[in-house]
Amino acid sequence: MKELRLHGRGGQGVVTAAELVAQAAFADGKYALAFPSFGSERMGAPVQSFVRISDHPIRARNQIYAPDYLIVQDPTLIGTIDVTAGLKADGLMIIDTEKDPGKLKLETRAKVLTIPATKIALEIIGRPIQNTTLLGYFAAVTHLISFEGVKKAIGNRFPIAVAQKNIAAVERAFSLAREVAHV
Repeated sequence: MKELRLHGRGGQGVVTAAELVAQAAFADGKYALAFPSFGSERMGAPVQSFVRISDHPIRARNQIYAPDYLIVQDPTLIGTIDVTAGLKADGLMIIDTEKDPGKLKLETRAKVLTIPATKIALEIIGRPIQNTTLLGYFAAVTHLISFEGVKKAIGNRFPIAVAQKNIAAVERAFSLAREVAHV
């Protein structure tokens, strides 16, 4: 079983991102479970979502404390909360920023990759909602979910016009991952 924790702020689509990852995994024939962790949060408050993906039925329903993967949708959370808490040493962290990973001063032995997801979302979608862009990058660098699974999940979630723009952002992120990470 692989576990993913997503960090962001209310209104950025962190919960939707987790649901889309789970739906993409399901489309790929895997078992998946997505769930959020938030209270009576307001727009802009820190939010977490979690995803478990396995080839076997998933029985665990507890919060994820030692994820294999992290996605940070809002880099301003770094230093505000411990986004790297519990991340496995051989794990992977993906952050939405134009900064080089080395300039983020993260205390982790895990691999850290960055992508200008908000910039891509603004260019393609026309809004700073970067969750699907990050999912495209995540799919490309982890191979945990497929590009086709992500497209199917987005197509099932959004109206056609919105889905098409989001899929274009996913394609851009997927291509960028292949160029930068040599995937």
